[in-house]
Amino acid sequence: MRFFFNLLYHPFAFTYDLVAAAVSFGHWNDWVLSVLPFLTGTRLLELGHGPGHLQRILLDRGLFPVAIDESAQMGRLARRRLGHSQRLARGIAQRLPYPDHSFDTVVATFPSEYIFSVDTLSEVGRCLSDGGRFVVLPAAWPGNWFLKWLYRVTGESPAALNEDLLSRFRQPLSQAGFKTDIQIIEVKSGTVVMIIAQT
Repeated sequence: MRFFFNLLYHPFAFTYDLVAAAVSFGHWNDWVLSVLPFLTGTRLLELGHGPGHLQRILLDRGLFPVAIDESAQMGRLARRRLGHSQRLARGIAQRLPYPDHSFDTVVATFPSEYIFSVDTLSEVGRCLSDGGRFVVLPAAWPGNWFLKWLYRVTGESPAALNEDLLSRFRQPLSQAGFKTDIQIIEVKSGTVVMIIAQT
């Protein structure tokens, strides 16, 4: 899987939207929108901005977010969508190039495993203001009745997010000093898992 994601984020980044639409049955951007009610304050940082969909939504709402992504190819896609005035940086979450307490909210949608690394969580905690919020959307499922049945049969439904799996999300955040709330939320296009952690 790691090899596949490396290809998708780098040489085949131009296929990202197509792949995301296919695996989500057209609901990917709807799921990304589900983070909006959880974002607080005006100083926002997105980790792993990808092709820039969330950045575009935030800009259209009159906000001026900052975003970072390791992939130069994703940076090019996002700049095409956002224009060159947008504050995008190339870098990694484990070494954020921002001063302490710079952001009210740090957000990541569908991140890979780097999101729970000790270095990432340390950097997020450093960059958040006191009482700041770290919002992560790690997973979602379509709402189509057939797909719900299929995921239930294969053990991939939201019901499969037992306490063991939830604790795997919660444990690294708690160890990093975050107070963590994990919610499984029904949205119009399916079900999303939302992690809301606070410093």
